[in-house]
Amino acid sequence: MRQFILFLSLLFIVYSANAQTPPTPPTPVSLPTIATFTAGMDKQPGFLTFYYDAKKGKIWLEIDKFDTELLYYPTLAQGVGSNDIGLDRGRLGGEHIVKFVRSGPKVLMIEPNYGYRALTRDSLERRAVEESFAQSVHAGFEIAAEGSGRVLVDLTPFLMQDGVGAVQAIAQTRQGTYKIDPMRCALYLPHSKSFPQNTEFEATITLTGDNPGPYLRQVVPTPTVVTMRQHHSFVQLPDNGYKPRLFDPRAGVGSIDFFDYASPVGDPITKRYITRHRLQKKDPSAAISEAVKPIIYYMDPGAPEPIRSALMEGTAWWNQAFEAAGYKNAFQVKLLPPDADPMDVRYNLIQWVHRSTRGWSYGASITDPRTGEIIKGKVTLGSLRVRQDYLIAQGLVGNFGAASADTADLMNMSLDRLRQLAAHEVGHTLGLPHNYVASVSNRSSVMDYPHPQVDIVGGNKLSLANAYAKNIGDWDKVAINYAYREFPTGTNETTELNKIITGYLKQGLKFLSDQDARPEGSAHPQTHLWDGGTDAADELNRVMKVRRIALDNFSEAKIPMGMPMANLEEVLVPMYMFHRYQVEAAVKLIGGQDYSYALRGDGQVVTQAVSAEQQRKALNAVLNTLLPAELVVPAKIAALIPPRAFGMAANPREIFKRHTGITFDPIGPPEAAADMTLRLLLNPERCARLAQQPLLSNGTLPGLAQVLDRLIQTTFGDKKPFSQQQGAPVTVASQLSQMMQQKTLEHLIQLAAGKENMGIVRAAAHRSIMTIKADYARKNTSTIGYPESPAVRDEYPDFLYWMIQQYEGNPDTSVATMLLTAPDGAPIDSGQEWLEPGCGWQDQSTGRR
Repeated sequence: MRQFILFLSLLFIVYSANAQTPPTPPTPVSLPTIATFTAGMDKQPGFLTFYYDAKKGKIWLEIDKFDTELLYYPTLAQGVGSNDIGLDRGRLGGEHIVKFVRSGPKVLMIEPNYGYRALTRDSLERRAVEESFAQSVHAGFEIAAEGSGRVLVDLTPFLMQDGVGAVQAIAQTRQGTYKIDPMRCALYLPHSKSFPQNTEFEATITLTGDNPGPYLRQVVPTPTVVTMRQHHSFVQLPDNGYKPRLFDPRAGVGSIDFFDYASPVGDPITKRYITRHRLQKKDPSAAISEAVKPIIYYMDPGAPEPIRSALMEGTAWWNQAFEAAGYKNAFQVKLLPPDADPMDVRYNLIQWVHRSTRGWSYGASITDPRTGEIIKGKVTLGSLRVRQDYLIAQGLVGNFGAASADTADLMNMSLDRLRQLAAHEVGHTLGLPHNYVASVSNRSSVMDYPHPQVDIVGGNKLSLANAYAKNIGDWDKVAINYAYREFPTGTNETTELNKIITGYLKQGLKFLSDQDARPEGSAHPQTHLWDGGTDAADELNRVMKVRRIALDNFSEAKIPMGMPMANLEEVLVPMYMFHRYQVEAAVKLIGGQDYSYALRGDGQVVTQAVSAEQQRKALNAVLNTLLPAELVVPAKIAALIPPRAFGMAANPREIFKRHTGITFDPIGPPEAAADMTLRLLLNPERCARLAQQPLLSNGTLPGLAQVLDRLIQTTFGDKKPFSQQQGAPVTVASQLSQMMQQKTLEHLIQLAAGKENMGIVRAAAHRSIMTIKADYARKNTSTIGYPESPAVRDEYPDFLYWMIQQYEGNPDTSVATMLLTAPDGAPIDSGQEWLEPGCGWQDQSTGRR
């Protein structure tokens, strides 16, 4: 027993001794010095020094700026070429403030969360906010070498990623499921450089996938393999010499916003700064002064003449606005030097981009998320735009005789449009959003969408002399003045900025943007896209006269000798649909409401219903577009358009859809135009306002029931339809009337059956359907009593009765026939638009159109 106790004692002593002996630490890995590791590599010193290892095809990044914020953003250097997918040459990815943070043997690239801040000197208060919201780690790197406070990491895997979201863009447009193939990716050295204030990298990225969609098949040589080049920029952030300017919704300048948790309890927690370039006077006390550093935009030399000169001229218009804001020669435009890298952050760029189809142009920018300072402006101009503008001019005034034709008017209008376009997109990159109410103030802004002003001269001739404005607008000067005006020391900036706003209000200028114009159910009577005139209803009546003259003058002389006759249809489309934008403008007066971005006490109109007289005038103008006399395609035009020539297939998005297959369908264009008008007039939001406005006006404003009654009266006429006029021949006019009756009933059924629609709206639509059933449809199961000749027999009232029966029996089942929608319209120049990251209300700091 004593021996056993002795054994346990010895065992405890040994165990205790071992427990008190600290474990042997691992032998630290000795990393080579940077000089040793990079021996034989190509060194690129600059903002971020890097080394290229030609043997392994790697880029090694030297990091010496730890915990120092910088700007990172990706771009698409070589695009895919499809407007619908949106992966254009020069497309900007989002900007990110990042910093390199060392953690033992690794370096993390971390993005702080600038959406949530505390603008205070209290470090603990700031830390509380920082630790309350997530950050984003964009990359992690193993340290391969170090020395003298610097480390070396392999940047290559980071550069081989899909930085611009190409995989996502392809998936979202239903073009297939793709992924990166690492074996088909490589660094692109010609555009991988380091400069004193920025470092640029580029890589060839290949995506592979199955079942490519039609957009990819159209533009990629082997659609299952999509190769592009993606660019990565690391940029030194601006110094703290920039002073943010507070946002005002009335000023017409875009903004950034964030939550400031150090705000006093009684103040808004959301802070907003306008977006603008840094611009300072050499002499702040002078009324007019040169800039310390002018804003310079560079034109892509890839744009051919005379297009290039027109684009540069339109861009240069902005100097007029900066002169009005107190600067001399502060805005300039130059040709991009041949050796310049267009991705370089130092160049504000106007880039000429080709796509397989027409599409939107864009104005975007790289902005400091902390302050709203614009660091780089980037404009993307679609090259097919000028061809569409030329096509519109061709349909309006073109005349190609047997000999050579004078096309000067066509080209002049097209170039005038490009000048305006360049000014518009550059305006976005200067910080300005759209101003869609400018057209009513003598075309006071290039930030509107301008419809060509076509004048009627000599009774039946059209003139393009005043198609587009040729200078910067009065509103543009106001917005630039607010954004860029530098005030002398000691000036109360808030007071002076408010004077700029009250000044433009006294001038009668207005500002309203995307949220007020784009939705089909929007209500403002003056805020529209592609409209003209001071009164939308009057202008619609005028535009219909222009359209009628264009159709009356339409002939084979609208295309040059030797061109396939079938190609006349592409010229016909914008002429026949010439009224499409003004219909959308005029219909907004019906159930419309005037309003402004009023602040309490500023004296602006808060809300005011459109008068009953104006609403009725607009309703008359809109309903007139549904008359057979306006919808009919003249027989002489239909006879000129044969099926397509061999090997000359049309883009189906640029011609009318048809029920007749290969041959031109003379009922197809009227159906598309009628459907457009009915869709706009019977928009559920508009109908809801119509249903309510008599209650809010003591019955002085027209109600929904009145509008629906007028619609039925227009499309059905008296209570003796065509079909009951025994022996009457079936004519184009009667077929158009039948089509209108069917389409009207289809839209009413859709309105009544829509479960998301307001109850009173559904009830009014149902009442109208029952009116049609009682007064215009008939139940007849045989042809007894019909004329024997099919040429005069008409079963349409039976068909309408059947549609109503289907609605009554199962309102959830659609009774509509195949919808013939109008060919692609907006833009009248080139395809999608205001979806992010473009120039819509979703992101006011950037733009596209």
